[in-house]
Amino acid sequence: MYKALVVEKDDAGKTSASVQELTDDRLPEGDVTVAIEHTTLNYKDGLCVGSGGGLVREYPHVPGIDFAGTVLESQSDRYKAGDKVLLTGWRVGETHWGGYAQKTRLNADWLVPLPEGLTTRQAMAIGTAGLSAMLAVMALERNGVKPGDDVLVTGASGGVGSVATSILANLGYAVAAVTGRPENADYLKALGASTIVPREEINETIKKPLEKESWNGCVDAVGSAMLARVLGQMKYGGTVAAIGLAGGADLPATMIPFLLRGVSLVGVDSVHQPFENRQQAWARLARDLPLEKLEQTIQTATLADLPDLGRRILKGDVQGRVVVDVNA
Repeated sequence: MYKALVVEKDDAGKTSASVQELTDDRLPEGDVTVAIEHTTLNYKDGLCVGSGGGLVREYPHVPGIDFAGTVLESQSDRYKAGDKVLLTGWRVGETHWGGYAQKTRLNADWLVPLPEGLTTRQAMAIGTAGLSAMLAVMALERNGVKPGDDVLVTGASGGVGSVATSILANLGYAVAAVTGRPENADYLKALGASTIVPREEINETIKKPLEKESWNGCVDAVGSAMLARVLGQMKYGGTVAAIGLAGGADLPATMIPFLLRGVSLVGVDSVHQPFENRQQAWARLARDLPLEKLEQTIQTATLADLPDLGRRILKGDVQGRVVVDVNA
């Protein structure tokens, strides 16, 4: 038997989430069985448990797009019993039962070995948000953005933005953090932000396609109108790594920043990254992310806490990272 947070839908189409005890015959298909120790709460998880199902297509369902734990059984040559592993992405928690459980079974190709120096709790404090942030930093690096340069982080109070701010500051970038919550200024400065930019300063109506050259790079976790505004503020040859759609999928921009300033817009998708990219990014996270600052971003929860937290994250009321101890 193992405990899991199960989302169900009744005949009237109403969904509910509850902690249940399941037997091993309920485990999904796969070649590796993992005893989960920690998982986390992402915006997509909030859609699953806090808004009537969200991304879920089949019920009953166990959400949770990230998890870290220990291999119990393996039919794969890549892993053996006792190995520490983690997972981010691959539609786990959406189309495949995910991490809101004490045990799961899945495809070995979706897993990554837990990097040396990270605990399962720390790995989940990083999670998909941290992986996305590191992939964005690596994209900036490939395009010539270097330590000492001015880098803007939008949505900086959220999970992705918090980790991106911390990574960039630790590597020596001058980080300007955009937030719509003035009360988070001290939190962002503690993560290393040198400048706090009120969201309304970036999110104003675009008056002209090019503005003052301000940023060498940008990690954008918002998209839409804010991304369009930022493009016009980039320095010549600057790069924007876009990793979020919280503001919507539309991009009300023109070609002028790309043609006249040589701005690069790079999309970062953490879901279907090749194994080598994921392994490299996680190795960088273990090396370049200041773990003592990471601890400042963590709040701990249980499986039973998740429905309420899911509703709160959709309202923007969750700061930093939520780590879920599935055995608590």
